[in-house]
Amino acid sequence: MVEAMALDPGLYIVATPIGNLGDITARAAAVLGGVAAVACEDTRVTGKLLHHLGIKQKLIRYDDHASEATRDHILGLAATSPIALVSDAGTPLISDPGYQLVVGARELGIAVTSIPGPSAAIVALTLAGLPSDRFLFAGFLPSKDKARREVLDELANVRATLVFYETAPRLAASLGAIGEVLPGRAVAVARELTKKFEECRSGTPEELIAHYAAHPPKGEIVLVIGPPGPVAINPADAEALLVAALQNLKPSQAAAEVARATGLDRKALYARALELK
Repeated sequence: MVEAMALDPGLYIVATPIGNLGDITARAAAVLGGVAAVACEDTRVTGKLLHHLGIKQKLIRYDDHASEATRDHILGLAATSPIALVSDAGTPLISDPGYQLVVGARELGIAVTSIPGPSAAIVALTLAGLPSDRFLFAGFLPSKDKARREVLDELANVRATLVFYETAPRLAASLGAIGEVLPGRAVAVARELTKKFEECRSGTPEELIAHYAAHPPKGEIVLVIGPPGPVAINPADAEALLVAALQNLKPSQAAAEVARATGLDRKALYARALELK
């Protein structure tokens, strides 16, 4: 049995396992045992987790289709009692319901506490073998081909690793779009994370399409896409960008901006900016 934690009134954002139930933290379990009720996407999924923990709690369904009245009801409870918010798996609000609930709680002066834990995006990033010093999480790619390509095109020049969620039936189409819009990028497909058949496979989009055509994937998927390579730029063009940036920015800021845009060395750009200034 979990020993319940004594809690003050408020909204408690509780991360739950993304597959392996052993990943629940002691603090998360204690909070779930100490709240007055748990707002959750699917009462059956959360019910199984609570049963595993030996916890009995009142469950309130709160998903993407929840009404404003349901949100107001949960906020009313949180004003006087501790109320937990969980998603089916992982950290709430990360491509899961909860944003409007947190906004409402903050507007009403209700305390919001986040209990950290598993996140599929972070797990995939640590497995992928792609640069992790800078990354952009962009949620689910659109299901329509045109919109999917537009999102990839919008993010094409972001000098960071890109992380998306995806479903198995749409994987091939998304990999095809990545190959066309972001040619030459390294890609990793992470699936069944923390479960028995966990997999993180890397390659070109074409290689991954071929593999999953022969081995149809199951489970939820995280796509990790490597950042763009260095941009080939004429030194005169780089200096022109630096001169333009110096019109409104300090040398250090101008150098950083041009470095981000071109991939050139920031220190060298800063030295040149000082000369130009």
